[in-house]
Amino acid sequence: MRMNESLTERNNIKIWGQGTKPVFFIHGYGCDQQMWRFITPAFEQTHKIVLMDLVGSGQSDTNAYDYEKYASLEGYARDIVEICETFSFENTILVGHSVSAMIAGLAAAMQPALFAKLVMVCPSPRYVNDGEYNGGFSRTDIDEMIQTLNSNYLGWTSAITPVIMGNPDKPGFAEELAGSFCRNNPAIAKHFAQVTFNGDHRHDLKHITQPTLIIQCTDDVLAPSEVGDFVHGQIENSTLETLKATGHCPHLTAPIETIDALIRFV
Repeated sequence: MRMNESLTERNNIKIWGQGTKPVFFIHGYGCDQQMWRFITPAFEQTHKIVLMDLVGSGQSDTNAYDYEKYASLEGYARDIVEICETFSFENTILVGHSVSAMIAGLAAAMQPALFAKLVMVCPSPRYVNDGEYNGGFSRTDIDEMIQTLNSNYLGWTSAITPVIMGNPDKPGFAEELAGSFCRNNPAIAKHFAQVTFNGDHRHDLKHITQPTLIIQCTDDVLAPSEVGDFVHGQIENSTLETLKATGHCPHLTAPIETIDALIRFV
């Protein structure tokens, strides 16, 4: 099997569009590439669309999940670099949501020549409060969440997804997110959660040199406004745009506003 075929199967890669410049969308924790379905049509005529599922998520090859490799976000970032190099993508625009905003940032720092621009949708380099840094959660909050997740994954899923999604007037999106969580392998999901919520990538932000758009939402429990301000302050060549959209998933709940922000930047 050729390398590109192997990677296509591993990450369930989809590539289409009439343009030549790649826009590479990377989904967040517990999700899959379908979460971008309202955004991609806006770029089909002008760009090459690249979608993938992180290993262990969606329709990826779960047999390729290596607990040692993915014990840090760098393992996922290496996958992004590998895909771009294998498919000879140039001047790629990386768009990452939530934890994948940081995965995209790590990839951009690893091989800056591959990536022209970076979009970080609701990023958080550190979820735990630390001194003057407000990540949104205390150490006790995170420890209790991980304990609940490990003991009752399905129960945790049903409780956390409405909090993540926000927008209680649109319950269908929270139900969709819960369904996505439940389709993932629980053992992998638990491992990925620990890597995500216990990670600290604040020191990595200064290594991002590409023009970067930080998309912040109003009333986002997982990535409060202070986090967006912090990320903006750490990435020298960055722009912070706060949407009117609420919650943590504006590409689902407010796609038009999200598309407008992306088009202005791209």
